[in-house]
Amino acid sequence: MAQTTRKVIATNRQARHNYHISDTLEAGIELFGSEVKSLRSGSASISEAFISFENRQAYLVGAHIPIYPQAGIDNHEPIRKRRLLMSRKQIADWGQGTTAKGYSVVPLKLYFKGPWVKVEIGLGKGRKDYDKRHKIKEQDQKREMQRVFRR
Repeated sequence: MAQTTRKVIATNRQARHNYHISDTLEAGIELFGSEVKSLRSGSASISEAFISFENRQAYLVGAHIPIYPQAGIDNHEPIRKRRLLMSRKQIADWGQGTTAKGYSVVPLKLYFKGPWVKVEIGLGKGRKDYDKRHKIKEQDQKREMQRVFRR
């Protein structure tokens, strides 16, 4: 079996800080040609993006893919709703997950898998400020323990 290469384009580093991610899923994304060419240059932002479910479809909303200068008049809008390519069952399951109180679906990573652009999405429950502080404290303690063991 041939290995496919994964080139990460953008990551949402704040997602794992602001949410407790319980489940992840890889989904395809519907893009224009100029968007793919812009992504190949390696610049995009998904830090303010989220996933919405409308009319039995899933959309990536708020992701910024810069315009491709060589596209001319046929360029795309940098911020627009982009349809996610998921099965009906996945859309139904993940759409029901967002109806639970405090749960959101957020993009975690945007990457190339072979020639295709994929987005890793996660179902997460929002963290309170004291939960965030507690997580940072645990990470610091774990890092300090590893330093001590290395000596």
